[in-house]
Amino acid sequence: MTGDWASRNPDGMGTSSSGGGLFPTLRSYRATWLPGDAAAALTLAAIAIPEQLATARLIGLPPVTGLLAFAAGTLAFAVFGRARALSVGADSTIAPVIGGTLAVLALAGGGQVAGLAVVLALMVGLLLLGAWVMRLGWAADLMSQPVTTGFLIGIAVHIVIGQLPVLLGLPTPPGTGAARLWDVMATLQGTHALPLAVGGGMLAIALAAEWLNPRLPGPLLGLAASLGLVLALGRGTGGLEVLGDVTLQLQVPHLTLPGWPTIAALLPLALVVAVLVMIQTAAVLQALDDGALPESEDAIGRTFAALGAANIAAAALGAFPVNASPPRSAIVANSGGRSQLAGVLAVAVCAVVVLAGGGLLALVPQAALAGTLIFIATRIVRARLALRIARQSPQEALLLVASAALVVFLPIGVGVGLAIVLSLVHSLYTIARPQCRELLRLPGTTIWWADTPERPGQREDGVLVMALGAPVNFINTRGMLAQIDTALATRPARLLVIEAAAVASIDFTGADLLRDRVAGWRAGGFAVALARLESQTATGAARRTGLIAAFGPGAVHHSVEDAVRAWKAGALA
Repeated sequence: MTGDWASRNPDGMGTSSSGGGLFPTLRSYRATWLPGDAAAALTLAAIAIPEQLATARLIGLPPVTGLLAFAAGTLAFAVFGRARALSVGADSTIAPVIGGTLAVLALAGGGQVAGLAVVLALMVGLLLLGAWVMRLGWAADLMSQPVTTGFLIGIAVHIVIGQLPVLLGLPTPPGTGAARLWDVMATLQGTHALPLAVGGGMLAIALAAEWLNPRLPGPLLGLAASLGLVLALGRGTGGLEVLGDVTLQLQVPHLTLPGWPTIAALLPLALVVAVLVMIQTAAVLQALDDGALPESEDAIGRTFAALGAANIAAAALGAFPVNASPPRSAIVANSGGRSQLAGVLAVAVCAVVVLAGGGLLALVPQAALAGTLIFIATRIVRARLALRIARQSPQEALLLVASAALVVFLPIGVGVGLAIVLSLVHSLYTIARPQCRELLRLPGTTIWWADTPERPGQREDGVLVMALGAPVNFINTRGMLAQIDTALATRPARLLVIEAAAVASIDFTGADLLRDRVAGWRAGGFAVALARLESQTATGAARRTGLIAAFGPGAVHHSVEDAVRAWKAGALA
């Protein structure tokens, strides 16, 4: 999909704008862009109407709230955002996290879900603005690809399990995803055929339309077909429940701030949602720009700030947190959208449809929206990437499975938070336990390299060369020194060469530990040399901390081969 977006936007007009101030994507607008924006708006509206109605229902709010979230997010991003094709609104990635946690808080007496959702949107917006002010754009990298892929699989499974009761015409059980699935399986004898046929038909139409032509509004076609069925059979037939009132009422909500206990309970959820918004937004920007983030890290931060304004606008309209949408953004780019005017026009189309056809939308079957959400869930799963991770990195595939299991088997807010923690712990472990490699001389050369089957190396009698695998700091130096000691205990060596090409920095604790160990090696009768300390930052720290002096005179060299020659010439003690 990334390559497709880029190929349809060779001049970069689908990605970012260099304009500043308000409405940056419209400041240099050209009349020739209008046909593309209009076509993109119609396609976007056709996809957004069923998707936004269904996503609001996923949170447990009136369906029309989803359209308000779409309007607020789109219009606010059009005012402040610099990415031309980015579509902002209700999003199925964060919706289950929001809905699951708010339902628990509401049951615990924290307030109504609708009021909590408004406060949450405000908190997420402020956090995103704070991330921009404090230059925290790097927070978008908090989850590795295996953990993110597993998390999205867990979200998809959660969505499917949550919609099964609606699809089967059964009561909706409480609990986590796994517990809900068990309850559904225990009540299968009460399944109603008509909701299953409607939801299954909706899913089949959406999948078929996408297979025939990704630009076809499959969910809207399925929605129209299900609506026609209700009009033919009559509402309430065969356990087929309908959407109900979708009256569009624009009013400023009366925001009553909850007490500190509720705010404290909402804060972890707000942090999780804000991080997920940053992660997904950065991913969408990468796809829109064919793998390159627009302009600079500051530009990404400004996009986060625009998302913050969009969330505050959503709170002002009484909606819930909004996010950048990968599929909708792809639709805008692939349909010829050249600016945020496409989103603004799509909002206008949605408003006309609701105002003119709200009575018909009220007859849309709940099972049809369940089918829409299951279709969205299939789009969330990155099956090809998951298979590639399993083939190329089996150990990280365990992270994928673990993060998916956390989301499925635990309360979803807790599961997502723990998935983020899992990603951080894995990263910390990787940093804390880098591998030190023994280097061998490639035959017929002066190059010292790690031994591989393709390029086998040769040992030099009496010489052990160990390459440090990471910067020398308080968290990993003991582990690297232990690996070197193990190698010294198993290799007959009189010269130890520490190869430091990968050492970008040295902190005080790491320098202290390495300096003491160098003194111990020298006292034990080994000659010790340092080679290829290339980083100026690391070299300066090594001099200030006395690490260079610890190696002794003539023991610091530009290459491993120079160090070996100096030892053979008797220049090393």
